[in-house]
Amino acid sequence: MTGSGEDWPNDGLDVAGSDFGFWVSGVDYIAGWHAAREAADRLNRALLGAGFELSAVRAVASTNEDGRGVVRMAGWPGAVNQLADLLEALADGDGGAR
Repeated sequence: MTGSGEDWPNDGLDVAGSDFGFWVSGVDYIAGWHAAREAADRLNRALLGAGFELSAVRAVASTNEDGRGVVRMAGWPGAVNQLADLLEALADGDGGAR
């Protein structure tokens, strides 16, 4: 990632950029990351289908300290606000999540 803040981090398994910053011997991070990657890919396809650009908002696969897969959202505030607007409209519209 460059100092400009405009580049996205690599989609690879990146524990250096994680909250814990180290690997624990014997923990299967790859399996957790693989499951998170599949979920992140599915969400990214849905975002594309809804008209979002992945350069503006996207799901990123990661793991936590015990190797469990985690999907994090990363994006520019404007795009995240647009996504929130869309989700709120869906929830309010026809008896959705609320």
